[in-house]
Amino acid sequence: MSQDKVLDFLYNNSMGRRVLQVCTTPAISKAAGTMLDAKFSTAIIDKFIEKNNIDMSDYEEVEYKSYNDFFTRKIKKGARPINYYPSNFISPCDSRLTVYKIDSESKFNIKRSEYTINDLLRNKKLSAKYDGGYCMIFRLAVDNYHRYCYIDNGKKSRNVKIPGVLHTVQPIATNSCGVYKENCREYTVLRTDNFDDVVHMEVGAMLVGRIKNHHGICSIKRGQEKGMFEFGGSTIILLVKEGVINIREDIIINSKNDIETPVKMGEVIATTLD
Repeated sequence: MSQDKVLDFLYNNSMGRRVLQVCTTPAISKAAGTMLDAKFSTAIIDKFIEKNNIDMSDYEEVEYKSYNDFFTRKIKKGARPINYYPSNFISPCDSRLTVYKIDSESKFNIKRSEYTINDLLRNKKLSAKYDGGYCMIFRLAVDNYHRYCYIDNGKKSRNVKIPGVLHTVQPIATNSCGVYKENCREYTVLRTDNFDDVVHMEVGAMLVGRIKNHHGICSIKRGQEKGMFEFGGSTIILLVKEGVINIREDIIINSKNDIETPVKMGEVIATTLD
């Protein structure tokens, strides 16, 4: 059975939804992660590369110890050039990007799901700072590079972990349930040199129980690796305050038409206001 048919059964069928309650628990994700850490899991790597048409010429040539070792593979030096010009706001990862305007009540809509920033952060005081700003959602598919970087120089606050379940981040799930307010997630505030305070959040997804961030409170540099996701699709969310950036016009237009814009880590996606 294809992935699309499996997801349709899980999210659009009454019996499937009962199965889904089990599949989205962190315990299932942990069990799957344990198997994918095992040496025998390397047997599925070649088939996965072929099925997803992954261009391995971008990646370091190494012998993988497990499937997760392959999934968190490193890019070759220079394969993702970072734009260091101070006024350019870069993508933290390879992904499909959509951007949503946050209204004066800290709300934004993703298809049929309404969210508040407090749904994401569970912190009313912090949420209020992003009224009128932007919520940027970077959806990583299984064929993307699953490491991510800091968007600017500055200071990083502590990591805040929010427990939850682990829905897929495929559109079929975001259309039918509030994925980004239900899934396990982790965030920090980046006190950047050029873009004020930016919230950087990682959202886990089905079979992605492990969000692996490298640092606690520290100084950061643009392009420095922040962390990585283990197996599965996953999401990064950035919250930017009002009056800080102009987002690329093609990204704005695509987002208004529910079209995701492919972006690469280090690519310019916005600029500071003149």
